[in-house]
Amino acid sequence: MTDDRLIFEKSSAGRKAFSLPDLDIPEEDIDELVPKDLLRAELNLPELAEIDVVRHFTNLSRKNFGVDSGFYPLGSCTMKYNPKVNEEAAKSPGFTDIHPLQDEAEIQGILELLYNFEQYMCAIFGYDAFTLQPAAGAHGELTSLMMIKAYHRDKGNGKRDKVIIPDSSHGTNPASVSMVGYHPIVVKSNGRGNIDIDALIKAVGDDTAGLMLTNPNTLGLFDEHILGIADIVHQAGGLLYYDGANANATLGICRPADLGFDVAHFNLHKTFATPHGCGGPGAGPVGVNKKLEPFLPVPRIVKTVSGFEFSISDFPKSIGRVHSFHGNINVIVKAYAYIRSLGAKGLKEVAENAVLNANYLMERLKKYYYLPYDRPCQHEFVISAKWQKEKFGVKALDIAKRLLDYGFHPPTIYFPLIVEEALMIEPTETESKETLDAFCDAMIKIAQECETDPEIVKSAPHNTPVGRLDETKAAREPDLKWH
Repeated sequence: MTDDRLIFEKSSAGRKAFSLPDLDIPEEDIDELVPKDLLRAELNLPELAEIDVVRHFTNLSRKNFGVDSGFYPLGSCTMKYNPKVNEEAAKSPGFTDIHPLQDEAEIQGILELLYNFEQYMCAIFGYDAFTLQPAAGAHGELTSLMMIKAYHRDKGNGKRDKVIIPDSSHGTNPASVSMVGYHPIVVKSNGRGNIDIDALIKAVGDDTAGLMLTNPNTLGLFDEHILGIADIVHQAGGLLYYDGANANATLGICRPADLGFDVAHFNLHKTFATPHGCGGPGAGPVGVNKKLEPFLPVPRIVKTVSGFEFSISDFPKSIGRVHSFHGNINVIVKAYAYIRSLGAKGLKEVAENAVLNANYLMERLKKYYYLPYDRPCQHEFVISAKWQKEKFGVKALDIAKRLLDYGFHPPTIYFPLIVEEALMIEPTETESKETLDAFCDAMIKIAQECETDPEIVKSAPHNTPVGRLDETKAAREPDLKWH
């Protein structure tokens, strides 16, 4: 029986974690105040003292893993440290106690912040305008493709219905393409991890609406022919979309708009240090160049002589709303504080340190794991358990589970799909050399265990609250309640 179950079974009839005052209304009046169908006599809840309840949930929280408790090298997700000063800024009553339906005159502060944030994003990434409405990266993808579709329709090119996607793309890309009624066309990568130019030339045509590209891609590699790729797509009449999930590698170094991308989304919950995943929500602002600006979602924030206001009527070609209000404002405030804290020099250092850390890890580990693309990486890299699988029957999943025994969160595994037994590692910019070395030492030790004692790796983890789960069964037959 687990510790959690023991704590849960401390329930004792009549024990309470609260004390309520005596009822101050006649009991016969209760039926009128609370409808009978809302009264539940038997809830079968545990009966515990407050301290037992607090200890139970505190112990559960200690079993959760996050960037505040340990190294989190989850590739392509940039699980970076979230500075607490940003959290303090977002908790200001001036931001938390307002409502989007208030009169614009009463919320000039947040309107000015959002307007300025758009200007910062334009400067950082090179675009002419931004929308802050998209609530996540995939939402930003969808918004971008909706604008691309509106653009082609406006130009009388409605027959364009194909979007080219490299085989190294994020999995959300083809899903977003399908959602707007387009058809994804996959092109392969070459031996250096770039888009295969010959395959791209064959794929483009008068039915090409655009190209979706992550650069650096999910292999952690910057495409060496990006300017030529942009020319090929533009000459065919298509537009370029930039998946900005990996922008942590390029801050202050290069701007996607300057590389030829017409539209791009960026994950504030990755690049600009706001809580990610269960600590969300996220935000995926979208930037556009002049040709796509008329199609941005509304309302847009405009600056007038009397202040800031929302405008809808000035943008007749807009694709409309993509969010119930104006975006996940709490996330945007944190990202605003992050940008203001670091400034241009600090943002560039973020990318430089992220790239340095990733290359340091890659160089140390490539002697022990197969490296499919042996060239300098950007903010992340992909190694493989191919050697371990072929020689000792140990898979990437086994290595990831064994890492738990060493106190590290595993990296992304089995993605990108074009690398067999992939281990995708992203250290981010804030980790110290001591932490990186400890992670490398654990990975090297596991590689040695694969040779000397492969069964200890195959049967891992051994010192976590639960052992290895049947993940297929857990997904298909989830058991989410205590009996």
